[in-house]
Amino acid sequence: MNDPDFLARAASYLPQLLQGALTTLWLSALAVACGFFAGIFIYTMSVSRSRLLSTAARVHVSLFRGTPVLVQLLVFYFVPSALGLDLPGAVAAAIALSLNTAAYQSQILGVGFRSIPRGQIESAVTFNLTRRQTLWYIEVPQVVRATLPALISEMIDVIKASAVVSVISVTDLMRVGQQLSSSTYRPLEAYSLAACFYLGITTLLSIAGHFYSHYATRRG
Repeated sequence: MNDPDFLARAASYLPQLLQGALTTLWLSALAVACGFFAGIFIYTMSVSRSRLLSTAARVHVSLFRGTPVLVQLLVFYFVPSALGLDLPGAVAAAIALSLNTAAYQSQILGVGFRSIPRGQIESAVTFNLTRRQTLWYIEVPQVVRATLPALISEMIDVIKASAVVSVISVTDLMRVGQQLSSSTYRPLEAYSLAACFYLGITTLLSIAGHFYSHYATRRG
């Protein structure tokens, strides 16, 4: 990497790395968004009076938190193929990452839900709000504000975990690094630049989380 032509080569890699970074970002953002709504659903199942629903929620959380993301990804990619269903790699990746982060987000969101004073829920009942209205208009906004730093941290984890999707030929940032390594025979350069992109993305998210925490503290 002390080669004087390194900067020129690095500049030639940028378009591919940027495209891979965009794929990583949209895939991670989609997974986090879907995982957020799924996480709310899983939490509501976990506190349900139905033993079946609460058990299903616990099984989901235990399963996806207790097994490697790579294994989950390969299951969602190869099992449909074995059943005769041709599932694109990006779709399998989105499903696996969404269900994985849903398990973690359900635990994060649960802390926020449990922090809401019981009196607010009772007041909502007094004003004849339905359970759905209470959830989306009273509880969820407060939960998001209370848990946003943790949710940003989870998104950072998803971005890093998304590197495994390269094994099913999704052209994300890691896959681009692999392709550049194979075509240029300069793996140190290719992977170092890919790592810099990951570091840049996660650092920006960390800074956003820090500023939000500081802003929320000042308002509080």
